[in-house]
Amino acid sequence: MSIDLFDTKTAFAHLSDRQLKKTEWLFSMMNRPWLVKYGSNLALWAIEKGIPPAGYIVRNTIFPQFVGGSTLLDSQPSIERLGKFNTLTILDYGAEAKENELDFNHTMNENIRAVDFASRSVSTVPVVSSKITGLARFGLLERIQSAQTLTKEELIEYRNVLKRVDAICYHAANKNMSVFFDAEESWIQDAIDHLVWLMMRRYNKKRVVVYNTFQLYRKDRLQFLIDSYDRAQKAGFLLGAKLVRGAYMEKEGERAAAMGYENPVNESRQITDDMYNTALRFCLDHLDTMAVCNASHNADSNMLMVEIMGRKGIPADHPHTLFSQLYGMSDNITFNLANAGFRVAKYVPYGQVSDVIPYLIRRAQENTSVTGDAGRELKLIRDEVKRRGL
Repeated sequence: MSIDLFDTKTAFAHLSDRQLKKTEWLFSMMNRPWLVKYGSNLALWAIEKGIPPAGYIVRNTIFPQFVGGSTLLDSQPSIERLGKFNTLTILDYGAEAKENELDFNHTMNENIRAVDFASRSVSTVPVVSSKITGLARFGLLERIQSAQTLTKEELIEYRNVLKRVDAICYHAANKNMSVFFDAEESWIQDAIDHLVWLMMRRYNKKRVVVYNTFQLYRKDRLQFLIDSYDRAQKAGFLLGAKLVRGAYMEKEGERAAAMGYENPVNESRQITDDMYNTALRFCLDHLDTMAVCNASHNADSNMLMVEIMGRKGIPADHPHTLFSQLYGMSDNITFNLANAGFRVAKYVPYGQVSDVIPYLIRRAQENTSVTGDAGRELKLIRDEVKRRGL
């Protein structure tokens, strides 16, 4: 199938002229690394201190670009607008890095509410996404991964984590929904993988309810994907695999250098691209016994999946396939794929400004001209501005 992922008319059809111009302005700001660096730190400090103008500025600039709304109800217009352009929604409550039981239970309840909300719109919201660090203390996950003996209190704490994660998955299974669990830092990922494994084994018997996330910029993740599939086959359940390149590169390298162990991240972008595409091919070769989400902003990886599906005769709307990009980013990929009939979703976070600010800062930082993302986005936006004669 021939698809032009750089067709700006289709990519930005969901934006009015005014919205397009505002988006152009925002990405031109994010194309300045110094502004993103100092602005992000200032915004984080101001919001932590409760300085009123900071929240107002964030809410009226970067927040609406990358966040669906403050609440599920606030997000409804964004979800409906995506649906009008044949685009699904993956809901993500934007809480992360919580540290106490009250917050963890609140996050669990928000995830369950999201499942309920999504189940009423399952045709457009098939998945809810969650982070284990919104449900469990980071330090506890570190201790588990490093095989330290847990105290009696920590064992109780861990049982509570299991109950929270299970409650979300149980609810999703009963509501005919699916759950993505995000990948996180390598020094807690083994503990996360074990939790998600338990949930997949419990709930993925008849359909794929639970998905693990595989960060292919890590040297060991391609083999881990293959091993996960083999283990799932032996244990008699379906594997759910969300593929990403990764989100913690600098932090991984800095920690490895400081602690004197081998950097778990691939030496080059080319190696990561090769591993990612190999993982994608592997998943598409086993669609009868697994489901894959190609969560990539890389045009080549998205076109590779389109080409493989065409060559294998896999229907564009096959229920075990999904393409996904972040809300507010790579609209050229999302909406051109959706226009061609593929199952594609926007990953839509929601939450209060104070809760989603870490997420927003990561989006701004990864969109600076250092990575080149803002430059690419900005060029496409300006091409559409020019096409419309604005």
